[in-house]
Amino acid sequence: HELGRRLTRAERFQLVEEAAREVARPVLFGVGIIMIVYLPIVTLSGVEGKMFRPMALVVLLALAGALLLTFTVVPALAAILLGGRVTEGDVFLIRWAKAVYQPIVHWAIRLRFAVSLGAIAIVVATLLLASRMGSEFVPKLGEGALALQPTRMPSIALTTSAEMQERVEQELLKEFPDEISAIFARTGTSEVVTDVCGPEVSDTFMMLKPREQWKKARTQEELAEAMEVVVRDLPGQNYEFSQPIELRMNELIAGVRSDLAVKIYGDDLGVLLECAARVAEELGQVPGAQDLKIEQLAGMPMITIDIDRGAVARYGLNVQDVQEVVEIALGGMEAGHVLEGDRRFELVVRMPEHLRGNIRAIGDLPIPLPTGVGSAVRTAGLLGGTGILPVDGRDARTTAGYIPLSSLAKIEIGEGARIIRREDGKRRAVVQCNVRGRDLGGFVAEAQTRIEQKIGKLPEGYWLGWGGQYENLVAARERLMIVVPLALGLIFILLFATFNSLRQAVLVFTGVPLALTGGVLALWLRDIPFSISAGVGFIALSGVAVLNGLVMVTFINQLRREGLPVHEAVTQGSLTRLRPVLMTALVASLGFVPMAIATGTGAEVQRPLATVVIGGIISSTLLTLVVLPAIYGWFDRRDVDAQPTATA
Repeated sequence: HELGRRLTRAERFQLVEEAAREVARPVLFGVGIIMIVYLPIVTLSGVEGKMFRPMALVVLLALAGALLLTFTVVPALAAILLGGRVTEGDVFLIRWAKAVYQPIVHWAIRLRFAVSLGAIAIVVATLLLASRMGSEFVPKLGEGALALQPTRMPSIALTTSAEMQERVEQELLKEFPDEISAIFARTGTSEVVTDVCGPEVSDTFMMLKPREQWKKARTQEELAEAMEVVVRDLPGQNYEFSQPIELRMNELIAGVRSDLAVKIYGDDLGVLLECAARVAEELGQVPGAQDLKIEQLAGMPMITIDIDRGAVARYGLNVQDVQEVVEIALGGMEAGHVLEGDRRFELVVRMPEHLRGNIRAIGDLPIPLPTGVGSAVRTAGLLGGTGILPVDGRDARTTAGYIPLSSLAKIEIGEGARIIRREDGKRRAVVQCNVRGRDLGGFVAEAQTRIEQKIGKLPEGYWLGWGGQYENLVAARERLMIVVPLALGLIFILLFATFNSLRQAVLVFTGVPLALTGGVLALWLRDIPFSISAGVGFIALSGVAVLNGLVMVTFINQLRREGLPVHEAVTQGSLTRLRPVLMTALVASLGFVPMAIATGTGAEVQRPLATVVIGGIISSTLLTLVVLPAIYGWFDRRDVDAQPTATA
């Protein structure tokens, strides 16, 4: 149609129908590719599934709605509203871009071998760079609060623990008045038992002031390090810094409160603690290790009553008789009930609290002798020689029918197990630490190498396991090793269905590695380690990268079917499709800019994803505009000489 002429109603309808038919197939397959890319994200489970599945579902629903409107409402509106003079032209920026791009296309086609080798070199260099990048499960969120956990001796009294905790809080408030707005703590187990711990552990929560008011640190990591220097001088306590939400998430997901947990499995508690001490010593030598501690499995004061079975037998008793007396005296015996209104309490009789920890008082517990044995004991005593121990300053002969517990058992106070933890049917000890100033994956790799070299093999029947956030990282990485190839495979299948050609499916698929180069480079430039968030970004990026090549190759194929030679079809197709390719790249990348530069709560999770997508779209667009025209001729099966020449 003549440009600038007013179209009739029939011409408008016909033009809209022809245009819709022309773009229907590439639009359908292009949007379908992006939708297929997000399907594997829906299959993610665990923490990463909770974080990214809603995003994937929203994108899928939005794309489905957009596709429906594209094939129904948009053509109808175009036919109705475009009733004036219809002209086609480029704005200044597009004309300038085409003027710059035209000699680049000719140069790329002429030097296709150099362009191809350059693209391969960039991909290989990016893979080498990616292998040296760090990794972590999810980026740490800046919660605006810090959590401090002082750990004390297991035998400490609650009052003493509270006094030590009060001193910790006073020191922190005195040293950091511009950083801490409020501080509070919980010691021991609360009435609602959601977190079981003894009086030796205090959960300290520090609400922080806005960061612009801080004077002694710029980041939360620096602030935690400065606080650690202050509290380290307070004796009798070990400290671990974290964040309130991060602390609970680590405990709920991994069973430990730190970023990394080295678990030692075995049978003997003493051997476990010995191995844990060696592992902790080597782990502390790895740069980045902070808040290192060994799980307190021992150190709980215990009264041990070792019954002498021979003595028990000589007096005609059995072990159960002795144990029942000890149980009633120390544990208590129900003697009735107390009613207060509609409330009912058990009345328990036992030794007073100040005597239950007294070895002498426990040793004086009278054990009743069987009938007839008491008189025999008295007779033997009168005859001068039983060796019965005195009870409370009196001779046993004056306590007819009873014998003190100390005559039947060895009683002593010592240290016993505070807690016995099991996993996979074995006892375990845990060495925990947080990682600061470096990525978790690189830290674990260095720690594993060091422990293997310095410690070597553990005793027979004992082995190591790596848990905490690292365990989640490994599980998520293994899941992505399945999900990402599946997504790429689905994209390739859809490309093959689009072109019905294996060669051209491979041609368009070259946009994926070209896009990954930009994503990796963007992470490296921003010093962001690879995480599950970045992995989801790479999945989303692969669909957008393929879409650019699909738009360009589809139009070049159309020109080839019209009879244009390869060189002319590639040049004209590349210039004609420059605008939609640039618009697709700009729209997709600009939408992620707010996420990439966000600094609010939760921005740490969004930033890697947005960085990957923006960097990948830029590299994919630039390289696709150069590499794809250069190598198109190698993937075109048509005989160039046999094609008819297009008439002007």
